[in-house]
Amino acid sequence: MNQLDALKQWTTVVADTGDFRQLAQFQPQDATTNPSLILKAVQKPEYAPLLADTVAAHRGRPLDELADRLLVRFGCEILGVIPGRVSTEVDARLSFDEDATYTRAERLIELYQAAGVPTSRVLIKIAATWEGIRAAERLQKRGIQCNLTLLFAFCQAVACGQAGVRLISPFVGRIYDWYKARAGSAWDEAAHAGAHDPGVQSVTRIFQYYKRHGIATEVMGASFRNTGQITALAGCDLLTISPDLLAQLAASNAPLAPALDAEAARHMDLPAVQYNEAAFRLALNQDAMATEKLAEGIRAFIADAEKLDALLQAA
Repeated sequence: MNQLDALKQWTTVVADTGDFRQLAQFQPQDATTNPSLILKAVQKPEYAPLLADTVAAHRGRPLDELADRLLVRFGCEILGVIPGRVSTEVDARLSFDEDATYTRAERLIELYQAAGVPTSRVLIKIAATWEGIRAAERLQKRGIQCNLTLLFAFCQAVACGQAGVRLISPFVGRIYDWYKARAGSAWDEAAHAGAHDPGVQSVTRIFQYYKRHGIATEVMGASFRNTGQITALAGCDLLTISPDLLAQLAASNAPLAPALDAEAARHMDLPAVQYNEAAFRLALNQDAMATEKLAEGIRAFIADAEKLDALLQAA
């Protein structure tokens, strides 16, 4: 059994891509997209017609609507290949506007429904800012499932659990990147591998806390830099993985055992914590890595959303 098949015994495998033609070979349950992945896909010749068709069918409509229609078009294509859910992201420029995030999420769901896709097969991705978490809480109460992304801090995870969101995507690789860059030449790769990787440790802490306190929110590790980070989180609820790393797992026959144990976590001594807005903002501020990576991630998604807008305008 290769490592990908072994991983699927304990963890739901999710493909992190907009390139839906690659999906079938890996047979993931779900798939995730983001503005950067969609931008990357539409610049490939085989996907360019999706952008052109979307603009042609809805020419004259507002640019933000065209962008949402393109995202949903990709989502529908992905859902034709996978059996589970697709995650589609709200415009990152709305990350600090609760009401606008809520309204945009509603539109994405309406576009999916118009395409015949049931709400149960869609996760709305929202940045895990305080405003994003509040919008997600409202959406969840309406039966719209949310995936809170750009999650780097424990306080973000706790607040998402309090809000009853369906799923969170704590970022492993970007946490690893920050600590490695900060250490510079002193970084010891071997000493920070596997369970000692700071990104792996962050997801493990969240997973154990959720299981200990019976929080139903699903934990989906994301943003991986190598297969070692993935195998160190075997047993997590879900892991979303790029096609390149999926291929590496499929090519490896190295032994793989579960690393996270939900049952063991239920008996751990992990005190419950709560965050109101002031406590959340203070905790996030005190976490330099999370503050910097959240801001950086939002800026990067905005930059790619603007590039996607430019392609839509030029089509």
